[in-house]
Amino acid sequence: MAKTKQFKTESKQLLELMTHSIYTHKEIFLRELISNASDAIDKRHFMALTDTDKAADYEIIIERDEDNRTLTIRDNGIGLTEEELINNLGTIAKSGTKEFKEKLKEAKDLEIIGQFGVGFYSSFMVADKVVVKTRSIDSDQGYKWVSKGTSRYTISEIDKDEVGTEITLHIRENDEENEENYDEFLKEFKIKNLVKKYSDYVRYPIKMEVTKYDTPEDEDKDPVEYKELETLNSMVPLWRKNKSEITDEEYAEFYKHQFNDYEDPMKVIHTKVEGLTQYTSLLFIPKKAPFDLYSDKYEKGLQLYSKGVFIMDKNKDLIPDYFRFVKGLVDSADLNLNISRETLQQDRLVKTIAKSVETKIKTELERMMKNDRETYNELYDIYGVNFKYGIYDGFGMNKEKLQDLVMFKTTKSDDYVSLKEYVNNMKDDQKVIYYASGKNKESILSLPQMDLIKEKDYEVLLFTDDIDQFMVNVMQKYDEYEFKSINQGDLDLIDKKEEKKLKKLNKEKEDFLNAISESLGGKVKEVVLSKRLKDSPVCLVSGEGISMEMEKVLKNLPSNNEAKATQILEINPNHELFTTLEQVYESDKDSMNKYAKILYNQALLIEGMPLDNPVEFSNLMVDLMVDANKKES
Repeated sequence: MAKTKQFKTESKQLLELMTHSIYTHKEIFLRELISNASDAIDKRHFMALTDTDKAADYEIIIERDEDNRTLTIRDNGIGLTEEELINNLGTIAKSGTKEFKEKLKEAKDLEIIGQFGVGFYSSFMVADKVVVKTRSIDSDQGYKWVSKGTSRYTISEIDKDEVGTEITLHIRENDEENEENYDEFLKEFKIKNLVKKYSDYVRYPIKMEVTKYDTPEDEDKDPVEYKELETLNSMVPLWRKNKSEITDEEYAEFYKHQFNDYEDPMKVIHTKVEGLTQYTSLLFIPKKAPFDLYSDKYEKGLQLYSKGVFIMDKNKDLIPDYFRFVKGLVDSADLNLNISRETLQQDRLVKTIAKSVETKIKTELERMMKNDRETYNELYDIYGVNFKYGIYDGFGMNKEKLQDLVMFKTTKSDDYVSLKEYVNNMKDDQKVIYYASGKNKESILSLPQMDLIKEKDYEVLLFTDDIDQFMVNVMQKYDEYEFKSINQGDLDLIDKKEEKKLKKLNKEKEDFLNAISESLGGKVKEVVLSKRLKDSPVCLVSGEGISMEMEKVLKNLPSNNEAKATQILEINPNHELFTTLEQVYESDKDSMNKYAKILYNQALLIEGMPLDNPVEFSNLMVDLMVDANKKES
């Protein structure tokens, strides 16, 4: 005779919260029921270690009945007694699994997926009635538990030949008004897909009758349809195997299948961590960057598994932004999941795993740079800008982690050079790390500011990415060597005697230099005789603060279009143009103004800066050519 009982908690209201609010996707009900079945088999398997009579051929069976709209999940696990039915199903959020796990902390072979007693109630998201038939391994009596997800449930005694639990869901009718489709949960292809997605690595076979076709030899006859019991899951996750047992081809096939890529990965990082924090990670670096990697729409993150059960697709907390291109997964039995098993609780364990994953990626990249430079160069071409952004982001809080991963081409090398390699190659008298910004190596080498650097034969880092300027401003120095731009501030490359001589000449020519500055109407902070020019007549350099290269970058950003670098016009006192300008200054002040403007605009063009008034510059050049022709005539 059936006994009718009330749920022991806030009954209907709490049950509705469980089934309608906790879970984001209705489809996870199958994951939860399979996980519970796996837990039950785990318990029976553990008992069988000391009592072989309790052993069985463990399996989870799924049965569909589209005509009667039922879906059944059956296991031959430990089963439930009447008391356990009441305690575990009659009390929401009461779990025997957690208590069982506490008693068996030393049993390393046992893996329990469930920690809460609420996973079962996800059934009511898709079912308007749930029937549980069960028999405990310690009893000959079977029981049936029935509920429609309201405030009541019934329990009755039944005859059940086999130990284990059978859960039958009476699937709801479609709700067209709310666009809810429940028919799909009775379809073969949907069930197969859900098992593959969420429960592929459950350690016991999950079986279901599937449709097969036998093609007759006679081509005029239609294929013969028949049913066959098929195992839907692969059971053993690749990442749980020993690395020595996995071939490169297996890694590649897994990556391509799991992450929808058609190419093999560039790098595989497979790690198993044991100790206070236990987890396994399987990470991949793709050969090609996703097309949206640097857009706001790109979602970074690693797949998350708990004991082989898929929890979420992209957990962004497990990987930092500067390694956002890394794909892969983390599987841990120790992660604290929230009540719905869908998201992580933010605790120290999560942060510990994330830090460990980050360190492992960094170590592998450094090893690749050292031992497989060709591959690392290829990787850096694709993803190197992420490391630069990582150094810049957060006011340089990660620069110590990433500074040895960044590389640059230089005036002396078309191959990438790391900062460590640059410092090791520095000349004995070199005091700083020189860099120059530009579109490419050719444009940088042609800069007049390179004159004295070339004479000294110093190597210069080529900054060709927009982020480089921002990155170096945050870094400031590497290995106690400061970074120095060749076109900003004093390079300190001439000897004291020559510097003293130039300082004296600057004083003597002060009126002349001021006249040039006045002709430019405040466009430059000052005009000085250059310490850096050797062959070139003139150049523009930046004062303190924003450099001209940074000004170019900032002007392309809508919120920073007023950014302006302080400009200093430098003139080479040893160039014949200097003598010519002095002569014009003494004889023709009007022409002097024209020459000054032409000189300034030429310096702008050399720097790749836009002209304020191209028409005026063109007219000045025409006037200069006409005047020269008149003098010759």
